[in-house]
Amino acid sequence: MHRFGKSMEGQKGLIMAHTTKDEDTNRLIGLAIWDSKENWLAARPTMIDAVKDDPFDEWVLKLPEVYYLIKV
Repeated sequence: MHRFGKSMEGQKGLIMAHTTKDEDTNRLIGLAIWDSKENWLAARPTMIDAVKDDPFDEWVLKLPEVYYLIKV
């Protein structure tokens, strides 16, 4: 998760990225805030490439939940 977050550094539009852990469940939660959906989507290939060889099938029980949140 840290390598994935590190790959965001220097990408256009990244405001901040953090890796956190839920105190009760020990689940890791990644939070990234971008200035636009377009910049987030443009950075995704670099982010995915950073972890392409990781053994997700051994680590992950289900696919990650990904949200694009907007102000209301």
